[in-house]
Amino acid sequence: MTANKSRAGGSAVRMLDVANAAGVSLMTVSRALRQPDKLSEETRRLVLDTIHKIGYVPNHIAANLASNRSNVVGQIVPSIQNSLYSNTVQGTADILRQSGLHLLLADSGYSLQEEEALIGAFLAQRVCGLLLHNTQHTPRAVEMIRRAGVPVIETGDLARNPLDMAVSYSNANAARAMTLHLAGRGYRRIGFVSLSPRTNLRSRERLKGYHSALASLDRPRDPALVAAVESGFGAGAQAMLDMIERAPDVDAIFFAGDVFAIGALFEAQRRGWKVPERIAIAGFDDLDILQHTVPRLTCLKLPRLEIGRRAAELLLQRLEGRHDTPQRVDLGFEIIQREST
Repeated sequence: MTANKSRAGGSAVRMLDVANAAGVSLMTVSRALRQPDKLSEETRRLVLDTIHKIGYVPNHIAANLASNRSNVVGQIVPSIQNSLYSNTVQGTADILRQSGLHLLLADSGYSLQEEEALIGAFLAQRVCGLLLHNTQHTPRAVEMIRRAGVPVIETGDLARNPLDMAVSYSNANAARAMTLHLAGRGYRRIGFVSLSPRTNLRSRERLKGYHSALASLDRPRDPALVAAVESGFGAGAQAMLDMIERAPDVDAIFFAGDVFAIGALFEAQRRGWKVPERIAIAGFDDLDILQHTVPRLTCLKLPRLEIGRRAAELLLQRLEGRHDTPQRVDLGFEIIQREST
């Protein structure tokens, strides 16, 4: 039989065609695809080579309907344009690939309603597990997940009461630690800049950590030292200018996002302000560029690759029937001190 992608008449190649071409039974073909350990290496290789030769594509949808579970994991991140999420996705994919599972990625656009729709679409395809960056969800999304009964891991924050499991770090603890670090280096008037805490749970946790640090230092909260901005380099630059105008004695700004910190640094250089002499600047994520700016930027280093790997490992353990997996895994963070502070 030639390596055509369809049989005579244009219909799709069937499993029976594979069996006939390889000279084996239908059961043998099925086992080669689903239970390869039950076949000899020679037989398994014969079947797989035949599948490749004649272009057979297994009907996973039909298999999903029969088994009520696929070999696909769904992962939803707020934005595929944001490089912060790429390491976590890579870590997840690396581990799943080793176990023969496939990763399906979706972008929620920072919208809980869109995340809800994507969760519904994934569950309709009978994914065997879900990885969600968000730790806050619509009531309907939570209900769908509860009814589906698939393992779910949240990765954006160390939620106190996760839907199922959480693998992450504490945004509040990280922000608290950085604020205390800046205070320990002698800065008295420390500002804080983030996305809006009203619409972003992670920003809300980071603001909470900042306020917690001020309380432990016995320093009062000052609204002039807090700014909520939109995303982008320009937002960080403008936030710094506005804060210095409101509070001229501000001597350090902690930006809860590296893009903001870089924008502020570039603006300070454009104006001839020395960093950290005029204003110290700290970021949150240790993007590669932070190690190449002049001065290099102090930041929080987060284990985003390890979050993806560990989340995938826990998911696999649950799929193997283990129910002794931890509910919360705190992978911590590290403060990277550089010249900007």
